[in-house]
Amino acid sequence: MTIIDQLVANNRLHADAATAPDAGPSPTRRLAIVTCMDARIDVFAVLGLGQGEAHILRNAGGVVTDDVIRSLAISQRKLGTREVMLIHHTDCGMQRLTDDGFRAELLEDTGIAPTFAIESFTDVEADVRQSLLRVRRAAFLPHRDIVRGFVFDVDTRQLREISVGRPEEG
Repeated sequence: MTIIDQLVANNRLHADAATAPDAGPSPTRRLAIVTCMDARIDVFAVLGLGQGEAHILRNAGGVVTDDVIRSLAISQRKLGTREVMLIHHTDCGMQRLTDDGFRAELLEDTGIAPTFAIESFTDVEADVRQSLLRVRRAAFLPHRDIVRGFVFDVDTRQLREISVGRPEEG
């Protein structure tokens, strides 16, 4: 039995025992969170969130890509979110690779150069600042006034806020 088979079996047990939530697709806290896919970050536990309270967007590094902006635009314009929280973290795997090195590895293994940006980084705080600016400058997002960025320490489990000037100072 594969892990996916086990998870499907878990779902059957969960679905039989659970009642359907009353909430729709709009998060009750009107919040969208962009964070890394790192398995050490349990977003709901770390922030004390419950099901249906926030949209959670995850990718390698918590990078604000065009696809993240697309998802945030839908989240804000169609599903009512008004605040954006960015969470990067210490000891991120994206700090252990380089764009050129990983791009070369993919090309060597597949014979195809990736068209997507790798977005590795060495300074997590600088990367949070860059992500803050990308969200604050995204013309497709009507709500850019409450955008805050944090670094989650995977050892202490604490958040540390990273600031950059007001959106007009960016």
